[in-house]
Amino acid sequence: MHEKIIILDFGSQTTQLIGRRVRELSTYCEIVPYNKFPFGDESVKGVILSGSPFSVNDEHAFKTDLSQIRGKYPLLGICYGAQLMASASGGEVDKTDSREYGRAHLRVKQANDPLLGNLPTNSQVWMSHGDTIVKLADHFSAIASTEDVDLAAYKIDGEETWGVQFHPEVFHTEQGTKILDNFLTITGVKKDWTPASFISTTVEELKEQLGNDKVILALSGGVDSSVTAVLLNKAIGKNLTCIFVDHGLLRKNEFETVLDNYAHLGLNVIGIDAKQHFYGELEGVTDPERKRKIIGKGFIDIFEREANKLKDIKWLAQGTIYPDIIESLSITGVTIKSHHNVGGLPEKMNLKLCEPLRLLFKDEVRKIGIELGMQEHLIHRHPFPGPGLGIRILGSITPEKVRVAQEADDIFISNLRAAGLYDKVWQAGAILLPVQSVGVMGDERTYENTIALRCVTSTDAMTADWAHLPYEFLAKVSNEIINKVKGVNRVVYDISSKPPATIEWE
Repeated sequence: MHEKIIILDFGSQTTQLIGRRVRELSTYCEIVPYNKFPFGDESVKGVILSGSPFSVNDEHAFKTDLSQIRGKYPLLGICYGAQLMASASGGEVDKTDSREYGRAHLRVKQANDPLLGNLPTNSQVWMSHGDTIVKLADHFSAIASTEDVDLAAYKIDGEETWGVQFHPEVFHTEQGTKILDNFLTITGVKKDWTPASFISTTVEELKEQLGNDKVILALSGGVDSSVTAVLLNKAIGKNLTCIFVDHGLLRKNEFETVLDNYAHLGLNVIGIDAKQHFYGELEGVTDPERKRKIIGKGFIDIFEREANKLKDIKWLAQGTIYPDIIESLSITGVTIKSHHNVGGLPEKMNLKLCEPLRLLFKDEVRKIGIELGMQEHLIHRHPFPGPGLGIRILGSITPEKVRVAQEADDIFISNLRAAGLYDKVWQAGAILLPVQSVGVMGDERTYENTIALRCVTSTDAMTADWAHLPYEFLAKVSNEIINKVKGVNRVVYDISSKPPATIEWE
């Protein structure tokens, strides 16, 4: 078992980013809800408290008793986490005159401090808080300040406990990685989290977990399920049967292309054409959450049917990854969106769930795939949602709308590849809007559909920025879609980032 860092999640949008940064430092970590600390787990070597959307003075704020953690583990509180410890110990946290958001310059006061001591005396950090610590308890010592914040960082006397009111996990904090690395050094945790170590450990765990049991795997054609398949194949070989379902919402020609790719990987794959089943179930449905659930249920129904054709299947494997878990199980109680591959497994299937990638971020999955020897074009494919074009066709779904979306998407993706832009962006696709507008083609007036192009840059899908594609490229794609895709007379480009928008439109 890997030694680990526990990150207590108080609901910040950047909690997952803390996890990614720690993993990048070759250290295993797990994110758990603020009130679910794994007491008794001897592999825990240190604890990080995340930020939060709440003020510590809010009656609804997430709070937990830290008395069993402080002093027993090295502890680092970030933003809200720092304010929570200060407030609980008799300090004062109050609203600032103006919200402190953006760049600031950190001045380290104690050159011998293990957390901040080896930083430059003046480095840029990123602030994001409406409250600030205005007074520390007597056994707290201020160790850094900024222009506007006197108590930007502190240490608790006699403990390996620190609090910082800035965000070391974000890119704009210049020495953020160094600060987190200093904390990991303080904990003494083994920095042995690598793709090779993950594969070795996971293959052994899968052999032990599955024994001689037979497993059915939901393939989607994407990176996550493909890496899951190769990992399982390495562990259990012939006992793995893969099911690849064409729900009629895949990219153009993807069913045939993906089956060919899997054949080259030596996987045992059954391809199922289920277009008509899904089109029938989705007819007239416009609500995005209902669409997701219908598609998810359809997958399960088909897996059940196929599993019943096979003998002695005991497990269903899925390519669930960490962001799926985080977004589906928000600690605030608000689900951002459901994921077709998280839960929802009917008891009547009588299959247990195997999710070997459930604690990995997307970029880690890709590194695992490369380490497994998978081909680059399989590993560096853009993410594609499980519900496919079902959530890129806004409103009701029909075979004709699928055709329009597939053809527009194919033109967009083909042009990204031809222009050398495909590998420079995280994800791209065409969205068919439930909007018609007036256009002119030749001497004729048209009243046809609108396509929105979506293209983002990201590292883990938790945050994303819209890709600044060249105007000339967008003009070429727009002209080609309008000229070649019957039923489209207008193309627009989505320039919203996540947050506040999501990458997909539904």
